[in-house]
Amino acid sequence: MPCVAIGAHLRAICLALPEAHEEAMRRGPSYRIGEKIFALERPWNDWVGLWCKVPEGTRELILGACPVRFFVPPYFGAKDWIGVGLDEAADWPEVEAFVHRSYRLIAPKRLAQLVSGA
Repeated sequence: MPCVAIGAHLRAICLALPEAHEEAMRRGPSYRIGEKIFALERPWNDWVGLWCKVPEGTRELILGACPVRFFVPPYFGAKDWIGVGLDEAADWPEVEAFVHRSYRLIAPKRLAQLVSGA
């Protein structure tokens, strides 16, 4: 799957969430609920990277599971965010779970409860 298709697939997952919208940034799109970012699309090793928030204390576990695919994104990493490399072998159900979890961590409770956990 080329980078354009990967980005389109990620966009569809993000924008399917309640009241989510996209805003352009210099290095790629951001996906937001109100003014708060819940996901970012950024370049990663000639492919696409998803940056998203994870629950406090889980980042190191995720990084340890597959350090080739997961990384600490600059600037956001200090705030419990993780980078997920998306290439042609991306596990889309897993990607969707990361996006949904990040959304639930960022969104107001009334919206977060509308999104099921995966």
